[in-house]
Amino acid sequence: MTVIAVTLPLTLAYAGLTALALAMKRHHEAALSAKPPAARLRGFRIAGWVLIALMVASCLRLWPTGLALSMALGLVTLAGLPLVFLLPYRPRLMVRLAPILPVLALIATLILT
Repeated sequence: MTVIAVTLPLTLAYAGLTALALAMKRHHEAALSAKPPAARLRGFRIAGWVLIALMVASCLRLWPTGLALSMALGLVTLAGLPLVFLLPYRPRLMVRLAPILPVLALIATLILT
């Protein structure tokens, strides 16, 4: 297993946490400069949990169950670090990176493995 294989769950965790942050009215207004309708907030909340579930599934594919769950928690923690710094200072960059990073990680995983 290469380091590239870990990037997919890490970027899925980042995208999931970003979606969950955008599901909060305060963060949504800061990042997208718009008052969110309730349906959009609900959509971001659902998308965030789906992305987190995909991250856990990709961890389960890489490691045995016990290790995968531990790694999933660690990767969610690690993915939250850039959000802590981007949300107050560069919220638009945080939003732009969320869909791009998992796609790049998936392409890298498919090419290099």
